[in-house]
Amino acid sequence: MIRSTSHQAWLFYSPLALQAALLKDDLLDPVDQLLDDPALLELVQQCLVSRFPASARTGRPGIAPDRLLRCCVMKHLKGWSFRDLERELRSNLVYRRFTRFDAEATPDFSTFSRTFALLSPQITEQIHQRVVGLAREQGVAQGRKLRSDTTVVESNVHYPTDSTLLGDGIRVLSRSLFRIAAECKDGALDVVHHGRAVKHRLLEISRAARSLTEANQQRMRNSYRKLVGLTRSVVRQASKVVQRWGKGRLKVVGKLLRVEAQMGQLRHFLPLVEKVIMQTKERVWGGNCHVEGKVLSLFEPHTEVIRKGKAHKPNEFGRLVRIDEVEHGIVSGYQVLPGNPDDTTAWMPALRQHQACFGHTPQMATADRGFFSAKNEREAQELGVKKVALPARGCLSAQRAKQQKQRWFRRALRWRAGCEATISTLKHPFAMLRASYKQDSGFQRYVGWCVITKNLFSIARYQERRRGHGQAG
Repeated sequence: MIRSTSHQAWLFYSPLALQAALLKDDLLDPVDQLLDDPALLELVQQCLVSRFPASARTGRPGIAPDRLLRCCVMKHLKGWSFRDLERELRSNLVYRRFTRFDAEATPDFSTFSRTFALLSPQITEQIHQRVVGLAREQGVAQGRKLRSDTTVVESNVHYPTDSTLLGDGIRVLSRSLFRIAAECKDGALDVVHHGRAVKHRLLEISRAARSLTEANQQRMRNSYRKLVGLTRSVVRQASKVVQRWGKGRLKVVGKLLRVEAQMGQLRHFLPLVEKVIMQTKERVWGGNCHVEGKVLSLFEPHTEVIRKGKAHKPNEFGRLVRIDEVEHGIVSGYQVLPGNPDDTTAWMPALRQHQACFGHTPQMATADRGFFSAKNEREAQELGVKKVALPARGCLSAQRAKQQKQRWFRRALRWRAGCEATISTLKHPFAMLRASYKQDSGFQRYVGWCVITKNLFSIARYQERRRGHGQAG
């Protein structure tokens, strides 16, 4: 049931509420009024109502839409985990007042996790578009200028090596097998615990990898052979258990739902573990380090290897995200890109997204030299962009050098450099450096909420500046 925050005030809390109202927060207070927008609350309420057919009027009371929206914004502003959010809401009067919980009990971290997951990537995108609409209505963003750039957002994974991936595969498959065996008749399923053997193999591989001598390389290959053998034995047993369950030959005396849940885990992880075995054989014994469709994580299989040419971090493990920014720091569009595409392919989608958002093309559009191509310049001008500032790569002709020395071109490039600061702001104050939500849909939700939170505070700060100059009505 969708709970409402419109109720009679608690009598004993009234004196404390008067004192709490005197407490101010420089970050949260400016954005408080923006979150009362009816269109934003309607989007969140529609998402909560669609959870079950009768969610609006039956069932246990859930989190109210305005409280959920405010909790999402505060979590991404502070960069908290769900446990941190629960703890801070319990103990801080300022945060209780901002999220409208006041004297009522706050949900636990698991409730927050499940409820936040209801806000799908599509709803998150609609909420973002509404926030950009608020920026347009209040004159913060007119869409006259556009700057675009791409950045890498890391997935929540450990550094992917073949040995650790094999160890993860043995661990998750064995865990499911043990839980299934606990629900079966004694002796129906015997599972061997390989944890100690796996730990020794991982240590042997890490020690042998420190040196490139032939003896150490042979020692490492021998350890890999033992580890792959352990993984294959666990995979064979898991496959047989799935087949026995499908044929009805597994004698279960416990709860069938628990067994079915673990069977789902086995069906999900078995293809991934088999792929890890294949890519390990290709690299260790075949010498092929560029296997097509390489698995980098069993838990976040959407993770990609991104190479941006950074000397301190040549390989990054996550997803490539395109960020489009207009005036006053408003991020008008974002997109989680598949794979590791060239930046030139992201230029025209950014312009089309801007046109769909503002109803017109920007007067000036700019990006770094990674976006440059003669085709991109020509298509942008044909679309109606008057000033296209894309610095060319390589040795410049006399005509091109003269064009890039024009005053408007140099001013556009100086304005483009501000996109780097925006990306840094998104990654550090708004916690977009590493996405902590699970799976591909969770990754997109995480990026979207970081952008939404950043836009809300950009609007609020613009309004504060206008009030400071006596321009606000």
